[in-house]
Amino acid sequence: MSEQTELCGVLPVFKPEGWTSFDVIAKLRGILHIRRLGHAGTLDPMATGVLPVFVGKATKACDILPDSDKAYEAGFRLGLSTDTQDITGKVITECGDKVSEALVLTALEGFRGEIMQLPPMYSAVKVGGQRLYDLARQGKEVEREPRRITVYKAELTEYNESTREGRLYISCSKGTYIRTIIHDLGAALSCGGAMTSLCRVSAAGFDLEDCFTMEQLGEIPLETALRPLLTVFEGYTRVRLDEHCTAMYKNGVKLGCEQVGISRSYDKDFCVIGCGGGLLGLARVVPAEGVVRAVKNFY
Repeated sequence: MSEQTELCGVLPVFKPEGWTSFDVIAKLRGILHIRRLGHAGTLDPMATGVLPVFVGKATKACDILPDSDKAYEAGFRLGLSTDTQDITGKVITECGDKVSEALVLTALEGFRGEIMQLPPMYSAVKVGGQRLYDLARQGKEVEREPRRITVYKAELTEYNESTREGRLYISCSKGTYIRTIIHDLGAALSCGGAMTSLCRVSAAGFDLEDCFTMEQLGEIPLETALRPLLTVFEGYTRVRLDEHCTAMYKNGVKLGCEQVGISRSYDKDFCVIGCGGGLLGLARVVPAEGVVRAVKNFY
């Protein structure tokens, strides 16, 4: 497929285990013959699940995506802790104490709502201009600032008391580290804990059932899998322009609030829809001037 087709939209991809998010992009470039691809919400290689891939001019949206909530299913094992906080890392501590399901459920209550979370050393967070995982690979550990996150749901869906292995369903805000929740849960139980698997089941408005595998994307026309960019801005107010205003907007003319039908006092970004029904971009009201200013254009 040629990039001259100017396709623009989002591909909900199922990321396989063992692949980095960049591996998915590199493979898709070969499959789709499109260079202009980007992704939202990096997943670790051991993780699977929803990876929204942006195609063509939609890649402009990667840095302005709304802070959408995400949901995960995670496997865990109690009785050990590792340097990476998951089963792939070096074991630091081990504990043979039995842990009942009742104790796990009680401890889990402390991980719901707004909590402070310390980013793990094996993460892409930058401290002093350096990625934490680069420092961790050098055997260094540095001070990190805890971050406020929100855990909307934290449910124990499976647990085997004899093996101390189980599964969690977690719905949370952007920037939450699931393996850190499990690590901290193990610490709260005084036995340690490590993540054994992770699947992102929801992100950017897409669920697992919306996703296409890499094999499927190599067999079907891209147009049948591509979703409108508007999908990831579902919660935004939409302003639809007529043919005349669409032409003016595309030519960079600042439209008055009354022309587009939005209040001069509206203080959030909103979607601008062209006369053909496509998303032209995001815009914002300039109250002092009573006009609409483009924040990001996708046409």
